[in-house]
Amino acid sequence: MSKQLFKRLIPKHDTIRNNKYLQIFGRLLHAPYLWHINRHSTAGAFAVGLFMAFVPVPFQMILAASSAIFFRVNLPLAVALVWVTNPITMPAIIYFCYVIGAFVLGHRVELFVFSIPDGGFWEFLHSMKDAFWPFLLGCMISGTIFSLLGYFGVHLVWRWHVIHRWNLRRTKRLNKN
Repeated sequence: MSKQLFKRLIPKHDTIRNNKYLQIFGRLLHAPYLWHINRHSTAGAFAVGLFMAFVPVPFQMILAASSAIFFRVNLPLAVALVWVTNPITMPAIIYFCYVIGAFVLGHRVELFVFSIPDGGFWEFLHSMKDAFWPFLLGCMISGTIFSLLGYFGVHLVWRWHVIHRWNLRRTKRLNKN
């Protein structure tokens, strides 16, 4: 994985620092270790961001930012990875987590509709009462698995990239002679 690729894709320091929702962290956002791009910081950011993406609460970016500060990993990458769960992917991820949780708990998988009924949000929550615990367990299992896959995947790909670059330089050096 190229540092330049990550530098191009992740939000800039000023964008994160000036975000009104992340102002609660104050001067903590100025810590240099939150902005470094190296193998450990990037892998940790993948783990934090992907886990927080599956935590079923609003304001996941704040949770990701606080976890990135606590674990001293790349903050912009951790915050950006939360958007794996976005309004487009959310219905599929919710159902996937529900199916995983129902399977683990031994419940029968029910097909449910992703719409807010006429009674509003509270009626929707009441209709989801039987699916809540399987969904929550599925979120925790999925978050853990995807964060581990992200963490070890970044380490493997980063290592492969470094070895590949070394081999290219060695080949280039041998061909000059």
